[in-house]
Amino acid sequence: MTDRNDAIGPILRRLRKGSPAGFAIALHVKFTAPRYLFQAYDSGWLETYNRDGLVIHDPTVRWAFENTGTVRWGDLAPDGAVNVFERAARYGLAYGVTVAVDEGGSRSMASFARPDRDLTDDEAAAALADVTELHHLTRTAERLSPRTHETLKQLSVFLTRG
Repeated sequence: MTDRNDAIGPILRRLRKGSPAGFAIALHVKFTAPRYLFQAYDSGWLETYNRDGLVIHDPTVRWAFENTGTVRWGDLAPDGAVNVFERAARYGLAYGVTVAVDEGGSRSMASFARPDRDLTDDEAAAALADVTELHHLTRTAERLSPRTHETLKQLSVFLTRG
């Protein structure tokens, strides 16, 4: 069997390349905490998002907890006075797609952003396929090798710095 490191790293790099304004991937979310969280957004946006507690107002998060598949941010209902999308656009997150997977009682979700245009249908489908693959590769975390855990940790730290 191919080492999971050999599959996970290239998937994350491919997703990063296709999302010039960044992404957030939450794998195996239980209650509200993911087993793995990869963030590649601008550090200023991450600081604002966390400081202002925007996760509880974020339409993408709400959609991902209630649905599976893909949705463009422009198709989500506005979030009212908090204006998560408007605030995100100030950091280059002007267009995006959110994907959600729910298999075997485990949910993973992700959002991918661009500053210049919506993701195409093919790009959204590819993002969903990649998140589904990450979901499968990390499903049995207790069986992941220490090397794989360390690689995931390093990739997470690398991807969260903007």
